[in-house]
Amino acid sequence: MGRGKIEIKRIENSNNRQVTYSKRRNGIIKKAKEISVLCDAQVSLVIFASSGKMHEYCSPKTPLINILDAYQKQSGNRLWDAKHENLSNEIERIKKENDNMQIELRHLKGEDIQSLHHKELISIESALENGLACVRQREMEIYRMARDNFADKERILEDENRSLTYQMHHLVMDIEGGEMENGYNYQSQMPFSFRVQPIQPNLQERI
Repeated sequence: MGRGKIEIKRIENSNNRQVTYSKRRNGIIKKAKEISVLCDAQVSLVIFASSGKMHEYCSPKTPLINILDAYQKQSGNRLWDAKHENLSNEIERIKKENDNMQIELRHLKGEDIQSLHHKELISIESALENGLACVRQREMEIYRMARDNFADKERILEDENRSLTYQMHHLVMDIEGGEMENGYNYQSQMPFSFRVQPIQPNLQERI
């Protein structure tokens, strides 16, 4: 006895709906893999659950972008708007500019110049001379800045040295003046004579 026909309508029970979705999703992905391998077909499958979670499958030998481009050409439906197309064109333009700059950089280094004409070589030589002149000018600016900074530091050190010399001179004068007032002769090392008194009594007097 065969299975009865299932009515195709939304499953109201959330648990049953999730179980059915999981089984049928796996079945669809399995069929997509089989037809891709058996028939050498280009397959792209994208499934979004009610929760928003995505499941996908794409033929291993065919990038998804190629399948989408083929779909756009065959169906006539525009998947990319003008904004994305302009962005793609801008990326291509930047890539070309980068390639040209890499070539110019190699030429400035003296590489890959065998195929250049005389006018192109003159243009490169002029660019190198202008660049060298700018480099030398910057070197002179740095040299002058370093020289000025050194001169400023030298003046600061000289001012500090004079200030210290002046302070030391007045300090010595103050010390000499104070010692002369106290009867201390700065020339002598021992201005007064002292008598050393023993702390303990004389032991000989006790004998």
